[in-house]
Amino acid sequence: MPQVAQYKIALCQLPVTADKHGNIARARARIDAAAAAGAKLVVLPEIWNCPYAMETMPSYAEDIDGGRSPSVSMLSEVAAARKITIVGGSVPEMASGQLFNTCCVVGPDGEIKAKHRKLHLFGIDIPGDITFREFDTFTAGQEPTVVDTDVGRIGIGICHDIRFPELAMLYRSRGAHLICYPSAFNMSTGQLLWDLMQKSRAVDNQLFVATCSPARDPNSPSEFVLWGNSSLIAPFGEVLAAAGHEDATVIGEIDLSLVEAVRANLPLETQGRGDLYRLIDVQRERSS
Repeated sequence: MPQVAQYKIALCQLPVTADKHGNIARARARIDAAAAAGAKLVVLPEIWNCPYAMETMPSYAEDIDGGRSPSVSMLSEVAAARKITIVGGSVPEMASGQLFNTCCVVGPDGEIKAKHRKLHLFGIDIPGDITFREFDTFTAGQEPTVVDTDVGRIGIGICHDIRFPELAMLYRSRGAHLICYPSAFNMSTGQLLWDLMQKSRAVDNQLFVATCSPARDPNSPSEFVLWGNSSLIAPFGEVLAAAGHEDATVIGEIDLSLVEAVRANLPLETQGRGDLYRLIDVQRERSS
């Protein structure tokens, strides 16, 4: 696929309410505005079309494969109209009686280029602070996702997927220059891990990392209050663009020559000890 040397990426940190139609309309307006500002790649948050509440998630689920997904239909329409690529955050997807946390990547032709179902389901139990179990509601996906787009090769992860360095290593080995992680870290894990995880994945693999969260609602009645702070991280860990916790769209620039320069200056790929340890791409191994 053709790559551009430089391009603008927009991270749309959206407020989310119980009004699904309002959420979709708001997301469309923000994507339009980002494209008008020159963004060629737009990233949305994890679970942007409904509240992040396990008890109500099934009622918002959409049938993406069956073509009954107003959220993804909107993404297809605006991507085609604006001739941009959209990493569509994630929405609850119902398929074969199972509920998935799913990200669709939509190209400038309006077609779905890839679909990533969250691989690592989040669970936390901190007495006196927070207890949360995604795996009681969602089914885990089964395939890593690398997609060729008009701006290059991108790896996709959703939120807790960022916690597992092996996935990012696999994406680098498959040629990704950018990993996008639509996310919804909470206040507890956000304060401790959000910045650290993004920079670790970028620096370890010498690529760009983009994260996009919903905006924080300080008046939320849920114990799952969102951290926000969507960010674009460069291959040496520099923060190129970042939001706070409020409703915002931030735009940064990705320069692919930085990836080449960092890897040439510090050639980790040739310095690794393949005689002592190695990454196994199970999916490729099975297909060979």
